[in-house]
Amino acid sequence: MLLWLAAAAGLICIVLVILAYTANITLIMFRTGSMEPTIPAGSVAVVQQVDAAAVSVGDVVTVDRAGELPITHRVTSVAAGASADERVITMRGDANDVEDPAPYDVKTVRTVLFSVPGLAQVIVAMSNPLVLGGITIAATVLVVWAFWPRETKQEDAS
Repeated sequence: MLLWLAAAAGLICIVLVILAYTANITLIMFRTGSMEPTIPAGSVAVVQQVDAAAVSVGDVVTVDRAGELPITHRVTSVAAGASADERVITMRGDANDVEDPAPYDVKTVRTVLFSVPGLAQVIVAMSNPLVLGGITIAATVLVVWAFWPRETKQEDAS
């Protein structure tokens, strides 16, 4: 039964990876509370890359910044950019009193589809080498146990 559950989990992971690749979906972990109460610190958000032309005021988006970590805040204004596919957006975290210091020139952004509070700690814990090693050893033991040759009882034909 455990092998069937592990196989099903593996299949689900493969399907999710394929969907993520084909639909430009990734995960974002939140370290700060700038988007509280909408997205608390320690949450994980599922985000999808979209063209900047699809962004509107009120959307929660992630913007990549050169040399810095990406930032995820709510869009407060959208203006045309230097080219047809570029937009200049201003953003502000829900917990912040003021907008971000400078507008962002973007061609694409990642729109937040949904978030799961508290999941970031689980993902960080699962990336610990000791945890990964333990999972690997447990999976190995389970596979060896399941496929280890067993003696069959032979009945006397008297």
